[in-house]
Amino acid sequence: MLQETINQVLKFRDDRNWKQFHNPKDLALSISLEAAELLEVFQWSGSDIVCESKKDKIREELADVLCYCILMADRCGLDMDEIVQEKMKRNGEKYPVEKAKDSAKKYDEL
Repeated sequence: MLQETINQVLKFRDDRNWKQFHNPKDLALSISLEAAELLEVFQWSGSDIVCESKKDKIREELADVLCYCILMADRCGLDMDEIVQEKMKRNGEKYPVEKAKDSAKKYDEL
């Protein structure tokens, strides 16, 4: 994610003096709530594998999730690029291509 985008989210928060309300617990709750709203887009929709007709709502809810993730990372002093890169490294170790390719199995089942 571009630093400019991160800065825009933080400026929005700071311009409204909302940082005082952004403790880790409430930010984690907000991430979960927004993720549930993203999931709600697919509620009762059968076995959707194509989401073209829902793309606008998906964009809106996913943006909410990402904004709260930015706020959580900032509050906890975490670098988003660093934590994602570390996670991808661990995932690569848990899911080596030669074992995981074309498989939906969890790492402990490979």
